Amino acid sequence: MDLEQTFTRMQAELDEVAQKLSDPAVIADQNQFRDLGRRHAELQEAVDAWHAYLQASTSRDEADMLLAEDEDEQMREFLTAERDEAAALVEKLHAQLMRQLLPKDPMDDKNAIVEIRAGTGGDEAGIFTGDLFGMYSGLADRKGWKLEIIDGNESDMGGYKEVCFILEGKGAFGTMKHESGVHRVQRVPKTESQGRIHTSAASVVVLPEAEEVDVAIQPSDLKIESFRAGGPGGQHMQKNDTAVRITHLPTGNAVVSSSQRSQHQNREQALRMLRSRLLEAELERKQQEESAARREQVRSGDRSEKIRTYNWPQDRVTDHRIGLTVHNIPALMGGEMDEIVEALKENEYAERLKDLVG
Repeated sequence: MDLEQTFTRMQAELDEVAQKLSDPAVIADQNQFRDLGRRHAELQEAVDAWHAYLQASTSRDEADMLLAEDEDEQMREFLTAERDEAAALVEKLHAQLMRQLLPKDPMDDKNAIVEIRAGTGGDEAGIFTGDLFGMYSGLADRKGWKLEIIDGNESDMGGYKEVCFILEGKGAFGTMKHESGVHRVQRVPKTESQGRIHTSAASVVVLPEAEEVDVAIQPSDLKIESFRAGGPGGQHMQKNDTAVRITHLPTGNAVVSSSQRSQHQNREQALRMLRSRLLEAELERKQQEESAARREQVRSGDRSEKIRTYNWPQDRVTDHRIGLTVHNIPALMGGEMDEIVEALKENEYAERLKDLVG
């Protein structure tokens, strides 16, 4: 890849976009002006990084040249430190430039719809499902996202048999997409009288929220049913048929929403969920057709795969996909997930860079 040619083209596009942003016709079109503004910011960041890279490269090369000519010991020590500092900056900026060239996943900025279901382990699996819900709730608070429960089925001993919710906020899906898979917990359950460690599991599915423009649904393809709401907040529901189940007849995909107070609100929530599931199915179909699909992309991943183990006795959490181990489970379950989230993003970038340069 010729970086100079690439960034010369990006500079030309930046100039073109800047010119368009001053066009009265573009300014009058809010959608076009917004999209061009975002593209301008992306290009400006990349071009600025390129110029910084060139400057650092020049500083490194000049220091190398002076080192070859100067025999004074003190000056050589100074030039060596200057050269090493510039070389480290060149390496850092090169990595940043390569990341700038990666096509942005258009799904990353979408809201995330998350489903957590208790797996093997009986009551303990339900409690762990509740723990995972609490972890993601804490993350939402830290990120400033809005969390809204779509549907939930509480378990007898606390937690949930299953819970579905939406996270609304910038970058929600991009942050959450690597959570899809089987999460395993090892600990002594509250229900264990002899202190034995049990292993339980819960599965997580994360979908990008689909907008109406992403998925077209024909009303004739839908079967809509109403029934009496239970689940979270059920005691506050009106005592009538407020919950809604919508079935997409061509695919058999069925979704339920019961968390809202009115049938109309639950219908809208169920449609949001259905659109996202249909979008996910379409994306998976396309990924299977494309031989260059990203190897680590969550949408093409095996959701039956064990991705992470939470070992309470050893205060240890291991993400098996990247071999990362972190400690302080209480903090993690409170939503302090940055170390794991960033490591998974870095791994995704590395895999995508292999495709880009290979």
